[in-house]
Amino acid sequence: MKSIKKILAAVITGTVLLGAFAGCSKSATTTDSNKSSIEQIKANGKIRIGVFSDKPPFGYVDSNGKNQGFDVVIAKRFAKDLLGDESKVEFVLVEAANRVAYLESNKVDIIMANFTVTDERKQKVDFANPYMKVSLGIVSPDDAPITSVDQLKGKKLIVNKGTTAEDYFTKNHPEIELLKFDQNTETFEAMKDKRGAGLAHDNTEVLAWAKSNPGFSVGVPSLGGIDSIAPAVKKGDTELLNWINSELETIGKENFIHKAYEETLKPVYGDSVSPDELVVEGGKLK
Repeated sequence: MKSIKKILAAVITGTVLLGAFAGCSKSATTTDSNKSSIEQIKANGKIRIGVFSDKPPFGYVDSNGKNQGFDVVIAKRFAKDLLGDESKVEFVLVEAANRVAYLESNKVDIIMANFTVTDERKQKVDFANPYMKVSLGIVSPDDAPITSVDQLKGKKLIVNKGTTAEDYFTKNHPEIELLKFDQNTETFEAMKDKRGAGLAHDNTEVLAWAKSNPGFSVGVPSLGGIDSIAPAVKKGDTELLNWINSELETIGKENFIHKAYEETLKPVYGDSVSPDELVVEGGKLK
């Protein structure tokens, strides 16, 4: 009987301790409705920024488990200027299809995952000013090149779920069958295996991928007009939105976005792309 009491006491004590630890863990990320978003970020001592894990050279995790890429460099600068230390950024790994949901559910403060601005997305999140320009492109095998959309009729086109590529072809070319994947790694593996006639994605992405994958070329380098890529915050978070816009203007005076390009994108594109074709400095499109 005594042994049973001891066991029960141990279980109760353990439960209390677990509850205490859980409470401590929760308190580190709990939001205070009385605090503004920036006050909350400073109270937490970190800023949570959503980035890709598998989209080099924009956002990816290297062999040492470190976040790298163009978006990541800019995100670190945001943390440095807001909190005084770039290490105070917490990178949250996202996929294209869940970027909006992560903002809506307060899992992140900012999305910096190569997020293209669209009218549909503007209904759900607030976009800051842009830091990049982009259009769609199509990559295909050299032995069966796709150089026009007309060649895709009756064939499969590989896309990522939740991307502008999926939206564009769904709305404008419903006759083309789309083979959809959640993750970039899955999408490009499908292209390597030639499960589709081509792969549509941001032209910045397919150009970079083709350069590092012999046997594939970008036959359609620009499609659907020029769009912009920008940081996004939760709908209605005007304070953080204004801070980002001011930050982009400030770092633009030192050409920081161009410097981030030189560090992360130029090694991939070389001289085949002019930085001014892609980079937006100061948050202002020219």
